[in-house]
Amino acid sequence: MADHEEEDLRMALRMSMQNSPPEPKRSKPRDAPAGAPTDESPEIKSRRLQRELMAAAAEKRMLASKKDSVASPPVSGTVVSCSGSGSGSESMAVKIEKEKEKEISVKDLNLGKELTEAEANQLFLMVFGSEVSRGILSQWSNQGIRFSPDPETSMGLVQHEGGPCGVLAAIQAFVLKYLLFFPEELGKVTKNTPQTLASRRSNSQFVASHNFASLTEDAKARALIRSMVEILFVCGSNKRAVIATLSVVGHNIEESEGNLTDEIMVKVLEDLSIESALDLQKVLRINTYTSQASAFQKLEAMIPVFRSRMGAMLFLISALLSRELDSVQADRDDPSLPLVTAPFGHASQEIVNLLLCGQAVPNVFDGRMDLGGGMSLKGISRTVEVGFLTLLESLNFCKVGQYLKCPKWPIWVIGSESHYTVVFALDTSVQDENELEERESQIRKAFDAQDQSGGGGFISVEGFHQVLRDTNTKLPPEKVDHLCSTGFIVWSEFWQVILDLDKSLGGLKDSTGLMGKKVFELYHFNGIAKSDLNGSQVISGETPVQRPRLTKLRVSVPPRWTPEEYLADVAVSSSSGGNESRGKENEAAKPEPPQHAPLVDCIRTRWPRAVCNWLGDPPSIV
Repeated sequence: MADHEEEDLRMALRMSMQNSPPEPKRSKPRDAPAGAPTDESPEIKSRRLQRELMAAAAEKRMLASKKDSVASPPVSGTVVSCSGSGSGSESMAVKIEKEKEKEISVKDLNLGKELTEAEANQLFLMVFGSEVSRGILSQWSNQGIRFSPDPETSMGLVQHEGGPCGVLAAIQAFVLKYLLFFPEELGKVTKNTPQTLASRRSNSQFVASHNFASLTEDAKARALIRSMVEILFVCGSNKRAVIATLSVVGHNIEESEGNLTDEIMVKVLEDLSIESALDLQKVLRINTYTSQASAFQKLEAMIPVFRSRMGAMLFLISALLSRELDSVQADRDDPSLPLVTAPFGHASQEIVNLLLCGQAVPNVFDGRMDLGGGMSLKGISRTVEVGFLTLLESLNFCKVGQYLKCPKWPIWVIGSESHYTVVFALDTSVQDENELEERESQIRKAFDAQDQSGGGGFISVEGFHQVLRDTNTKLPPEKVDHLCSTGFIVWSEFWQVILDLDKSLGGLKDSTGLMGKKVFELYHFNGIAKSDLNGSQVISGETPVQRPRLTKLRVSVPPRWTPEEYLADVAVSSSSGGNESRGKENEAAKPEPPQHAPLVDCIRTRWPRAVCNWLGDPPSIV
């Protein structure tokens, strides 16, 4: 018996030397009765120490056994016996440890950093302002990022609420980039897969498939996640991405068994309402990632959150926090105005620019516009992946710069007075310059190089002769004398001479109106789905008045230098010269009557004097 106790003692001592969880506190020994001797004999003291050590070792073994077991946790509220003699019982310390580990697992899954009260106030006021209506808040907290269920528009994100269309359209443009031009990347995802793909493929002479109904749900989901990651890292200067999620997701993690579902999200958000900065602070949690692969994995796990009714708002918040709130305010010309505009809750141009180019600038021209006196207006500072065109330019309210007009990929967000949609081409060559367009660009570049007027459009006689030499242009002597008679040469007069000069002499004379002509196809997607003309959300079982719609347009673009009088008499021919989309060589040369809609005016800001045709109803940009 003594040998057995000594062996248990050695085992207890060995276990006490191992790295294990701290021992749970045990009750203090009872006070000795009054008058009882306080000194223990050495034998009694030794046996008591042995029993305490063995008890500690037993509890440690139970803790280790508990960690390795897969038994389900006890039902909440059940009293667990602390008796040391009952078979299968566990101590109160074990139960407390188990509950603590359960709480930690929930926190690791979805609880990130909580915003401070000041940060939440700054964020809420920046986005919505101090006088936002409940209607606008409802619009932005009831719009998920979800694909259309209709087969013909399955590549598009559907919009039920007015307001967040600017966020959806920007994401849609990037989704199309991946679906159309990087389909092979969607079937394979590794931990080190880079998100910047421009270096992997030249964007010239590539024609994407138009079989949108064949897209798998997995491919669309990966395209969406890749797009979200790319946008957030662009907002974070390609150094970081902040992903905003909801703390309430963790309250239902047991039901989801580690995997969130759309059904779980519907239940989680049943009673959630965002009406103030305090409401936002309570539920918003953020995580920061410096690795694109880690951000992809987080978004992949949390994609039901972004498909939920809070998705559009959460993604906008993620983009703003990725950029950092102070940087967003520094980007803007007037940071006192809310990013979501009253009275209809539309996304401002600053939101769209943030998602497209990573900066919340309010203007669409290139670079900065100096107003004098140390004041300037901020525009787009770099080439973008997908671009932007607006109806407002056709109305002379603004001028879109070349960065947004000529993006890396032939995809453009289209802005109207109240809505954002998307136009795209399957053929990347729609942006390529043909021989005559290149010639025009060459002459203009040479002229601008000699322009010392700061962009005034005139050069000296000496500079004019240098332009003729640089561009190998052979003007008749009488034309040269006429242009030089005033001592300086104006661009508009010089350009008219070039248009009347034969091509063999370096000019661009085109009496047929067909040289340099383009014919190609564009697609327009409008993701709005309405059950009535006021834009209320579709009710289950009700047929919408307007559904997500994809429209194919045939676009014919005459050369920019063709005189207007030739356009009315020249037959539209898809098989004549210039840069044309593939598969058009054998089409009939029968002219088609031009059709008009506000979208055509937007297209003409990119391709002047374009003529468009389509089947069915006119494409809508509202």
